[in-house]
Amino acid sequence: MTRTGVLSDEVWARIAPHLPSSAGLRGGRWADHRMVIEAIAWRYRTGSPWRDLPECFGPWQTVWKRHDRWAADGTWDRLLTEFSADADVAGELDWVVSVDSSINRAHQHAAGARKVAAPDPAGHTGG
Repeated sequence: MTRTGVLSDEVWARIAPHLPSSAGLRGGRWADHRMVIEAIAWRYRTGSPWRDLPECFGPWQTVWKRHDRWAADGTWDRLLTEFSADADVAGELDWVVSVDSSINRAHQHAAGARKVAAPDPAGHTGG
């Protein structure tokens, strides 16, 4: 069973030019970028662990390494910036900001506060 087909050819044509190339780098050629992105999309869509990627996507380690490398070198940030700018120009992006002002406080004993002994009836503190 194949699980590809998440990205249309049109979307892939927009993504592909922004991805790094393995040309001129040491080592073998990289696995197909499109298949790796399909695998990453599958993983996020299902919420599965990396190790549970179906075999049709290739080794999960390859997909994870590529995802991690692109996060570190800014590839994902560049893609987000590029597509956000395009969507904003086309009027497809709605800039809604939501601020949550809830406050959660822990009891002093849960927060690691120092314990102070209560004074005894004679007014002396223990310790």
